[in-house]
Amino acid sequence: MVIQKRRKYDADFKRSTVLLSLEPGRTIREIADNLGIHVDLIYQWRKKYEEQGEIAFPGNGIPALTAEQKKIKALEKELKNITMERDILKKAMAIFSRTQ
Repeated sequence: MVIQKRRKYDADFKRSTVLLSLEPGRTIREIADNLGIHVDLIYQWRKKYEEQGEIAFPGNGIPALTAEQKKIKALEKELKNITMERDILKKAMAIFSRTQ
């Protein structure tokens, strides 16, 4: 039994391959043979690129987020920090008001 190691492709390679496949005059089979990859990979990459555009291949388990989604995440993180600071100050005020 031969175990083949799974190959990984970076985002630039995927994006370039998709853009190459969208050019007229070339078949996907021809591109796949030249690059040494399976035809189905190109179809999967094309579908993902059509759905998500330039953010299609973030890599290494990083979710693809739009600029708005990134801003929302940053604001949620800031809100969490501010809420925690407020709670600490409330507890400190309660402690200091008891001792007087």
